[in-house]
Amino acid sequence: MTNENEYDAIVVGARCAGSPTAMLLARQGRRTLLVDRATFPSDTVSTHFIHAKGVAALRRWGVLDHVIASGCPAVDHYSMDFGPVTIAGTPRPAEDGGVLGYCPRRTVLDKILVDAAVEAGAEVREGFAVDQIVVEDGRVVGVRGHGADGIHVEERAAIVVGADGRNSRVAKAVDPPRYNEKPMLQWSYYTYFRDLPVSGMEIVVRPDRGWAALPTNDGLTLVVVGWPMAESSAYKSDVEANFFKTLELAPEFAARVAAATRVERFTGTACDNFFRQPYGPGWALVGDAGYTKDPITAQGITDAFRDAELCAVAIGAWLDGRASFDDALSTYQSTRDAAVGPIYEFTAQLASLAPPPAELQQLLGAAYGNTEAMADFVSLTTGTVSPVDFFDPGNIGRIMGAAVGA
Repeated sequence: MTNENEYDAIVVGARCAGSPTAMLLARQGRRTLLVDRATFPSDTVSTHFIHAKGVAALRRWGVLDHVIASGCPAVDHYSMDFGPVTIAGTPRPAEDGGVLGYCPRRTVLDKILVDAAVEAGAEVREGFAVDQIVVEDGRVVGVRGHGADGIHVEERAAIVVGADGRNSRVAKAVDPPRYNEKPMLQWSYYTYFRDLPVSGMEIVVRPDRGWAALPTNDGLTLVVVGWPMAESSAYKSDVEANFFKTLELAPEFAARVAAATRVERFTGTACDNFFRQPYGPGWALVGDAGYTKDPITAQGITDAFRDAELCAVAIGAWLDGRASFDDALSTYQSTRDAAVGPIYEFTAQLASLAPPPAELQQLLGAAYGNTEAMADFVSLTTGTVSPVDFFDPGNIGRIMGAAVGA
């Protein structure tokens, strides 16, 4: 069965990349169809956290109040326990002056974003499975799929946007080039605890092990523990025992967890690291579909929000005739790549779970107790200070010099 309706854009995937993309296109006045095989609210494997830059996007879109109203606690303090020293502080502000981050459950966040797309005027079809990406004469022209009723339909659009994750059906159909690839580096499992107090985002790094704890909705705390990929089989052989044994590397934290109550199952994940060319004839990719990295720095949601804005602007410029398709979408790609290149490399270094090199250990020792230097270091994770700037020789010299003069 073929539906003769024509859309400006069809967005495949309605979570953190897709719903904002559809919302922003609909706000431009574009006829937008947003589809997802899931129904909402529903959960998904996630890095969960929204750093200050992502929070700034939610504020620009007018949906931050809904996240706050969900009861999700704000986070304004980050600590990174390396064993010999703990680097802690409030991160540098994002462009809107905000420093707060949030760790909402995906059952909460994704529903808020889907509702925002609907309010903007996008047509949303939940429980819709895309069976095929329609390609004619080398150009993507639409999708074929079916809803819960089993009736197959074909929908067409000027552009199809893949926002359907790192295993994107859209990306598989168009097979774009991948570049700057890195292998899977660590395997993580996470779960949720009740009555586990934490001070903001707590990160603990030990040789070949690492974990983080963050407050989320309903008074729960998320705890995620990572092991090197080379040990993933051993980790998975007894997840519960290995999870809790790892926490014993920081006895005070382990004692807090022992006094808490685990309320959900363990969820495991790992991913390789890569960039995909995010556009081609009749298609574009946003979020993890176009660029994926290890979750250890929890950049995924914030990156998805940025990509949604960049991609929607590019598509709008093309549809309006203000730029050619290649010019508009190549700008999207180059802007994305420039924004994430340094944190991509920094994330890969952390995700190796190797002991910090001697030079970094010396730098951390010098930064300890230096409020400004510690704020800059925790801001590497939030994305408000670039690794290029922090590890600039001049900045390193200032930190080391201040430690000597203290």
